Order: sequence, then structure tokens, then C-alpha cells
Amino acid sequence: MRAVDVWAGYSDNESVWLSMSGEEWVINSDMKLENALEAIRASYNEHKHITIKTKTGKQRTNLQNAALHKYCDMLASSLNESGFDMHMVLSSDVEVPWNKDLVKELIWRPVQKAQTQESSTTKAERADYSKVYDTINRYISGRFGVHVPWPEKKDKD
Repeated sequence: MRAVDVWAGYSDNESVWLSMSGEEWVINSDMKLENALEAIRASYNEHKHITIKTKTGKQRTNLQNAALHKYCDMLASSLNESGFDMHMVLSSDVEVPWNKDLVKELIWRPVQKAQTQESSTTKAERADYSKVYDTINRYISGRFGVHVPWPEKKDKD
């Protein structure tokens, strides 16, 4: 969600994200489905034009996102400490030390895209994270002897 988006909780049974581009409903019960359909009908009756985009599955959690960034940081440090710069790992002509963002963009994202057809880490589903990690860990540890465990809550910093 962008910074301008806000969450509005109408009751214990209903919630909706309000954004500059409209509303995003999380529908996970029959009651929420009925509320969303009612709001869609009302909006259509008022504007006579609606664009609806649906997404199924559960998006990655905030904890998974934090763990991804921590993992990328830890892998970058481990590769650098082991003497494996980007030239050695990715076969480029320039020797550049790793950092969290380079790991995310040049290692994590391409593997995620290949396995899930989704390049956005924010749109990845919860189950995707362990699959992508396992693939990367298997490759990096097998090829370079560098193993970085998936971060746990205690590794947050």
C-alpha cells in the first residue's frame, strides 16, 4: 500500500483499504462478500463504470518481508566475507561487493520470478518465500559453500 492509503475498519466484520485509486476489499467470509457486493452495486449505480481487479491467495506477511530483507543482508555479508564478489557469483566483468539490495534484485527476484511468475516481492504468496529461499540456498551453498539460514524473529536487527 502507498503511504497515502488508509485502512478503515467499519466493524468487526468488515474492513476495506481506501486508496487514491479506489477501494481494496479483503473478502474472507460470506458476510464480507455480501458487503463488498453491496458497495460495488452502489458505486456502479452512482458512476456507471467500475474497474475490478481480483487477487486470490494470501500475500506475504510483514514478518516474511522483514526476514527477506534480513536474509538478503546476511547473504551479502557472507558472500563478501567469503571473497565472492558479484563478478564471481554472477560472472560480470566488474568486482562489486554485495549488499542487501543487490541480493534482492539480482538473486532473489529472478529466482522468485522463475518459480512463481511473480517478480514483486510484495505480491508473492506466503508459501513462495520458503520455495525461493530453498532454491537460492541450495545453489549458493552447493556452488560457493556459503550457507545463510533463513532469519528468525531474534535475527530481526
